[in-house]
Amino acid sequence: MSPTVVCVVPCYNEEAAIGKVVRDLHASLPEALVYVYDNASTDNTVAEAEAAGATVRHEPHKGKGNVIRRAFADVEADALLIIDGDDTYDASRAREMVDLLFEGPYDQVVGARREIVETAYRTGHAVGNKVLTGAVASLFGNEVSDMLSGYRVFSRRYVKSFPALSREFETETEMTVHALSLRLPTAEIEVDFKDRPAGSTSKLRTYRDGWRILSLILGLARRQRPALFHSVIAAMLMTASVALGLPVVAEFAQSGTVPRLPTAVLAAAIMIIAVLVLLVGYILESFMYSRQEQARLAYLPYQAPSPAGITLPLAY
Repeated sequence: MSPTVVCVVPCYNEEAAIGKVVRDLHASLPEALVYVYDNASTDNTVAEAEAAGATVRHEPHKGKGNVIRRAFADVEADALLIIDGDDTYDASRAREMVDLLFEGPYDQVVGARREIVETAYRTGHAVGNKVLTGAVASLFGNEVSDMLSGYRVFSRRYVKSFPALSREFETETEMTVHALSLRLPTAEIEVDFKDRPAGSTSKLRTYRDGWRILSLILGLARRQRPALFHSVIAAMLMTASVALGLPVVAEFAQSGTVPRLPTAVLAAAIMIIAVLVLLVGYILESFMYSRQEQARLAYLPYQAPSPAGITLPLAY
């Protein structure tokens, strides 16, 4: 039995591009089902998608993260490909990405963007992508060069173990950190990245969505690396305590008195708080290991992706 492949295209007001994306996916993966998840479009996106041969589903809650959450719950497939509906990614590479997933086997194949025209990235986006990708690499592991790529293929076991908690464009960050945290096998393929077609406009809000992504990274660091996160805060508090307390100690060594008693009390209180913050971090670290074990157990019962329907042993 051949493995099942499904393409999911999150879409909001992309009537100028969605038809070509769907046709390109059918040409590259003729055996695949193509689902366009319409995110409350107000133009002719739905009609264009259906005319191109896609099955349209509707997600009324705005935000790409909400679409991914819905699609990952709905779809059952051995390989699930996601690609933005704006025709900026090279959909003809879909076959290569799916084949690589099965051959690995990998749980995630990322289409790392290669800019083929200077205007493909909006102003500041390329730099922002590198900064945010670097932040994630330093915190969780350096295995993905394009963290914010919206062109990926996933195994069934990845999809069914992914929590999908984010609501908007920060979902790609969540995908990347999920793979890095569980050390899931991941590969990359360089894909061309070009301008949107005429009549198509980006839904990404540079500063607002950039801040949301950064906030998510900090939140994930707090949850996934609590000992490190709390150690940084504790170190800052300890530094403040020492800066306040050293002059008091020096005065006491010279005169045997503590003329600045409020400062001494404040320095001691800050140091106590720093120690408590550090202890909380190490306690939360033990809970984090428990959560990772549960996530791993949710991942393990599913078969590894395999070509031509060959059954591979479970990952136990």
